[in-house]
Amino acid sequence: MSTDESRQPVDSGLYVPAGAAATGPYALRIDPERAGWTHSALRVLELAPGASHTFATGDSEWIVLPLSGGCTVRTPDASFELLGRESVFGGVTDFAYLPRDAQAQIASGAGGRFALAGAKCGRRLPARYVPAPEVSVELRGSGPCSRQVNNFAAAGAFDCDRLIAVEVLTPGGNWSSYPPHKHDRDVPGVESELEEIYYFEIEGGGAGYHRVSPSRPGGADVLAEVRTGDVVLVPDGWHGPSIAPPGRDMYYLNVMAGPGDTREWLISDHPDHGWIRDTWPDQPADPRLPLYGPAGAEARR
Repeated sequence: MSTDESRQPVDSGLYVPAGAAATGPYALRIDPERAGWTHSALRVLELAPGASHTFATGDSEWIVLPLSGGCTVRTPDASFELLGRESVFGGVTDFAYLPRDAQAQIASGAGGRFALAGAKCGRRLPARYVPAPEVSVELRGSGPCSRQVNNFAAAGAFDCDRLIAVEVLTPGGNWSSYPPHKHDRDVPGVESELEEIYYFEIEGGGAGYHRVSPSRPGGADVLAEVRTGDVVLVPDGWHGPSIAPPGRDMYYLNVMAGPGDTREWLISDHPDHGWIRDTWPDQPADPRLPLYGPAGAEARR
């Protein structure tokens, strides 16, 4: 039996191996009902050359984010051409925002894979397009904790009602989502209550690791070997590290939303590990970063 065939979910509810949540044209479909929470959703749409897919946005806002390939996104009121990219390791991509209560079509002449990051929401905002050069690229951490964050729909970078989404690229051998942190309670000015989805890809294949540890009795507890197409759901708990295998860069897409009145990403570090942030100002960022993007990517520590 191959390594892939012998893998078993660590937690059948929170660790979702590639293919386990496939349905119809979606290689992955995690809606709030499937996750057992109220807001966050992620779908990965696979289109053959010349194919298209139509869907209703319903009570959620959505961002169409090319993982590989380009596409045309249409609503009754707008049409956007997404240039896309060769892969998540090849460059920043443009993206389109779709409002709730709309019919949308995604079509691709050459075919491709497209993430639909969504969140149940109240306000109906206009459909919009953002070109790749306008996506903020940030370097976070230092030394072996260095990673790159593409803040395409971060709370302060792009206007949504509920949805927060970013891409993180971690050079081979580095630890990301570190120190472990959480956002599972609403404490104004301190911590936001956000449900989070991690979607992983590993460049060239192989496996990384992701940890979620309980922040409360009976809380989320996952130690998962993650490969391309795998997902970890984080309803609560300390999440991190995400560990990239040596020689293989790791990508993950974070999709977050929650019930709070304010759309913001506020976190609490694990008290046993938060000290690591104090060491970062004395260390340079990993020289492999940014893997791509603006040469002057903003450093945040």
